[in-house]
Amino acid sequence: MVRSAVKVAVRSRPTASFAHSELVVKPEAKSIDVNVKKNPTMGVVNNMRENYTFKFDAIMHNSSQDTVYNECVSEIVQNVVSGYNGSVLVYGQTGAGKTYTMSGGQGNYKTRGCIPRAIQEIFTEVQKKPQQAFHVRLSYLEIYNETLYDLLAPGGVTPEMAEELLIIDDPKGGVHVKGLTVATANSEEEAMNLFFEGETNRAIAEHQLNASSSRSHCILTIHVESRSRVESADRVLSSKLNLVDLAGSERVSKTHSTGAILREAMYINKSLSFLEQCVNALTDRGRDHVPFRQSKLTHVLKDALGGNSKTTMIANIWGESAQLDETISTLSFAQRMMRVKTDASLNIKQEPAIMMKKYEMEIRELKQELAMHDALSGRNRVQYHEYTDEQKHEVRQKVLKYIENDEENQLEILNVRHVTEVYKVFRAIAIDYRNNAAVARPGT
Repeated sequence: MVRSAVKVAVRSRPTASFAHSELVVKPEAKSIDVNVKKNPTMGVVNNMRENYTFKFDAIMHNSSQDTVYNECVSEIVQNVVSGYNGSVLVYGQTGAGKTYTMSGGQGNYKTRGCIPRAIQEIFTEVQKKPQQAFHVRLSYLEIYNETLYDLLAPGGVTPEMAEELLIIDDPKGGVHVKGLTVATANSEEEAMNLFFEGETNRAIAEHQLNASSSRSHCILTIHVESRSRVESADRVLSSKLNLVDLAGSERVSKTHSTGAILREAMYINKSLSFLEQCVNALTDRGRDHVPFRQSKLTHVLKDALGGNSKTTMIANIWGESAQLDETISTLSFAQRMMRVKTDASLNIKQEPAIMMKKYEMEIRELKQELAMHDALSGRNRVQYHEYTDEQKHEVRQKVLKYIENDEENQLEILNVRHVTEVYKVFRAIAIDYRNNAAVARPGT
């Protein structure tokens, strides 16, 4: 088991209006200084904080998609192929570039996001390991207005599927979604087609801060199983990579949302609030209970948030003056996330059917070896199975003869089964002797 802290990196959205005087980005120091001017409308007594300093594992300011992937995702993908669970989450306000980071730009190979790159790397690693047999599968889950949807469902996304999908806690402390489609991908092309299929079913909408705002939390999971082609095939490594695109937190006063979009924003903000509560509970040593079940999002992310997973979070910020409050909120949450610890362990499972065949073969070989040993020793009538009544009677007669014979003689012992039967006979004789002695002496 490998205990490690969640790795947190900050990525800033490129903008010509970056607030350099208020946001001082120091990539080499891996820190961001935030300087906030006091609001004069708050009166004479104004305890508003003016300066913040945030430190992280990495700062990616105006960084390319390639840099982001290599810094935040590639190592986790390597671990997943080796049998460890991994999770990558993107977090931040709406319009900060989370979906661009995770899925990428449209129609440009260089701007592809973490998901396409992870798929490519997984199949590249598979090809490098011909001594192992791999099985890769994908699932794509959407949480929209606190309802689960299967983005890869054969019949398409329907309202009825909400009743068919259930979050189940497994005995080992992890979670899985019962009823969720898990489709096999035999190649990078097949995996990408499944990803694109799920993308077309996602819920998006337009508001003042984002012309294409994700209105749901989406989790693409890549399941990887591998077994050796050379050694015993009953040992299977089974791991998964969760790639999580969280919906952006919104201030309704800025988005001017109404109707259905306002309702969506309320659900998004509520689930993100529960996510913060879970992170606070995980980092509070005085708390034993973590409220994962408060929302579908936190329940599904139970593994990533302190469970069996190596986890990285990319915090996306929008570095303009108008978004300063949201930036401080994102950076504060990201810094708390760095205190969360996870316990990743190698996921090994045994295939029952293969193990059964293996045991049956071992039993046959052992029986053959015993038969050969008995033949060489001249013991051709050795019995290894359960004794019949006739055989038990024969053993009893030999034991009685051994007891009654005053001359030195040997009680032949054939094998462990025979020893067991002999002991049973001696025990029965001893019990009979004790009972008969008790009858002969009524006063005792």
